Amino acid sequence: MKTLMETASPSPAGSPGVKRPGYRYFEFVMALFVAVLLISNVASSKFLRLGPFTFDGGTILFPISYIFGDILTEVYGYARSRRVIWTGFFCTALMAIVFIIVGALPPAEGWQGQQAYMAILGQTPRIVVASLIAYFVGEFSNSYVLARMKLRTAGRWLWARTILSTVVGEGVDSLLFVLIAFYGTQPMPLLQAVILSNYVFKVGVEALATPATYALTGFLKQRENEDYYDYGTDFNPFRVG
Repeated sequence: MKTLMETASPSPAGSPGVKRPGYRYFEFVMALFVAVLLISNVASSKFLRLGPFTFDGGTILFPISYIFGDILTEVYGYARSRRVIWTGFFCTALMAIVFIIVGALPPAEGWQGQQAYMAILGQTPRIVVASLIAYFVGEFSNSYVLARMKLRTAGRWLWARTILSTVVGEGVDSLLFVLIAFYGTQPMPLLQAVILSNYVFKVGVEALATPATYALTGFLKQRENEDYYDYGTDFNPFRVG
């Protein structure tokens, strides 16, 4: 594993004969994170009833983004996870803008799919804003809690850190999204059921996925020769550089 001094003090860019550290799997994990995020947003156009739970379709896949968020922060550190979160934010915003523009443009003569398009991919500004705010606050809460707990526990009890960070992140995410997107347009009992169902389901998925999280973080730490501790990290979510 790289020592703290090695991770905290990388060699200056452009130094002759010095190669900056690189990672074999970081971009791959980031791509999967963004893909899960985008797919979840599209799938959220349908509400589902599964046993005692009522939630939008994106909830089936969205918890995986928090698992990837945990892995990114645990292995590569908060600062690199922050860049991935911002990448996902801008990709989601771009997708929403494109959907809005395409939906607003007049359909070609003879094309009968406009109503279906608007029903599935039609984006309203309120839902777009709700999705982006909830994602931003939830993901950064998750990453911050995990990074801080890793310092407090000296890297122990990964299961407790991943679950507790998800309890915080998913709670904020579910509450903000449902209230911003639907408050005043749907009965409050339905919104409460959706918030509770989303929250319980997402946290449950995270808990059940703990063995997989352990396996993936162990694999990446070994292959990347990295186990980052965020001593001295600036946790400002807006400091991307």
